Amino acid sequence: MYTLNADASQPKAEMYADLLPQCQGLLSDSRDMIVNLSQFSALLFNLLPDLNWAGFYLSAAPETLILGPFQGKVACVTIPFSKGVCGAAARTGEIQCIADVHAFPGHIACDAASRSELVIPLYFEDRLIGVLDLDSPSPNRFDEEDVKGINALCQCLITQTDWKWQFQA
Repeated sequence: MYTLNADASQPKAEMYADLLPQCQGLLSDSRDMIVNLSQFSALLFNLLPDLNWAGFYLSAAPETLILGPFQGKVACVTIPFSKGVCGAAARTGEIQCIADVHAFPGHIACDAASRSELVIPLYFEDRLIGVLDLDSPSPNRFDEEDVKGINALCQCLITQTDWKWQFQA
């Protein structure tokens, strides 16, 4: 059993620096994709303040994301690359840090309580694995410190996971 903790009262850069070795330790027991995606989403959902959803949408053909492991309310099952914040991240390969999702063209409201969103596209060997999607009920929840810190955690996830399931024909 792991005891994980994060002090949300400290500066974000320090909080993320403290989370990185915890993430490495948590993911060291398995390289299985489903196990690691599940553990990672639980880590973020339980330790980052002010989230109402944390999870993954995985690449599926053609240009569609499908729901992966997550924490939070039930979610949209499929998202085309042409719609929503997750679709924009998958389509462009760029991190989407959205202060007000209701102002985002084509936003998909899986949970009407979500107000801001951070979506990080995940790549392994230049192939899109999917996206990490974080939602918050607060506007302007995410900033550059979150982008840097969560992106570093995602790199830990990518290097400690076997992605063979994602790329089977």
